[in-house]
Amino acid sequence: MSPAAASATSIRPAKREDVPVILAFIRELAEYERLAHEVVATEDLLATALFGPRPEAEVLIACAGGAPVGFALFFANFSTFQARTGLYLEDLFVRPAFRGLGLGKRLLIEVARLAVARGCGRYEWSVLDWNAPSIRFYESLGAEMHGDWRRMRVTGPALAQLAERATT
Repeated sequence: MSPAAASATSIRPAKREDVPVILAFIRELAEYERLAHEVVATEDLLATALFGPRPEAEVLIACAGGAPVGFALFFANFSTFQARTGLYLEDLFVRPAFRGLGLGKRLLIEVARLAVARGCGRYEWSVLDWNAPSIRFYESLGAEMHGDWRRMRVTGPALAQLAERATT
């Protein structure tokens, strides 16, 4: 792609026909994060989650020269302390060849605009502790690291075992 074509950038909401490229972005992000072994998503699962009768998440697509080159996937959460919804950014990814065009920043800003327009009390995301370039980037935009919180997760067989435990 020529530099002129790459400079024609845009951000748009994802459409159902974007599901294959969204899955490709997820896999590329997982490779970068050294977590490719954890990806079990399929096009069918994503299509249902994003465009089914009860969408669970939303996606914005970053384009350069009309072609998708990045995405932001986010969903609503809820703060009991604020008694307001928030937006949680699950994934932000721009293909390496298109970094430096400001697309990551624009995706973050667009999700922030949606949060404000929807009356959200906060906008948050997680970052791997070894990802210093991303941490610096997020902090340059005003984000604060909350080092006193550690995310907990239960998946797969451990989730099933927890759900089957007796409550007594």
